[in-house]
Amino acid sequence: MRNRPVVTIDGPSGSGKTTVSKRLAEAAGMVRVDTGAMYRAVALAAHRCGVPWGDPVRLGGVARELDLSFRTVAGAPRVFLSGEDVTFALREPEMSMGASAVAVHAPVRQALVAKQREMGRDGGVVLEGRDIGTVVFPDAEAKFFLDAAAAVRARRRQLEISRRGAQSFEEVLRDVLRRDVQDSTREHSPLRVAEGAVYIDSTTMTVDEVVGEMLRRLPGVPR
Repeated sequence: MRNRPVVTIDGPSGSGKTTVSKRLAEAAGMVRVDTGAMYRAVALAAHRCGVPWGDPVRLGGVARELDLSFRTVAGAPRVFLSGEDVTFALREPEMSMGASAVAVHAPVRQALVAKQREMGRDGGVVLEGRDIGTVVFPDAEAKFFLDAAAAVRARRRQLEISRRGAQSFEEVLRDVLRRDVQDSTREHSPLRVAEGAVYIDSTTMTVDEVVGEMLRRLPGVPR
């Protein structure tokens, strides 16, 4: 039995999982594990060492040897790959697509699921991704599926990446829809609503409203 709950937040690209998980972890006094960044890091590491995103065997090796850490620098969360701050590199559109490409391979998922379970073993964590409530922690004390209309998710993604380069709304929307298909139809651990998960449509909700709804449903967490 865990002394503190494991909280899982699954959902498609652009649904707000990253922002909501940060705010929820802070409000509940928990540790946030960005599992999406882990898949992006595999894509980035593979790209840098010349391993194709379609090579499951070699990608599995990259994932098993991944030297990844999450730290807070000057009050802001940062992701480090082999000691290098790759926070912004991982948020590039190419790495988002790369994350979906490498995530279809069982060796990659097996390696990262093992790492994620170790990180959340004692509870008191918020994990967000695509299969956290269905595969990684199906026994989580609190499970959520965060969704939103595709056009709204595309607009959020466009605002996020606009700081690092121009990309039209139509291009971002195509990427979001393509990733939705890729994530929901992949053979291993497809994106779906976990059994017992609370479904939240954030299309017309603010971040504060979403976090407040989640906080009300967390067991053993002071309100």
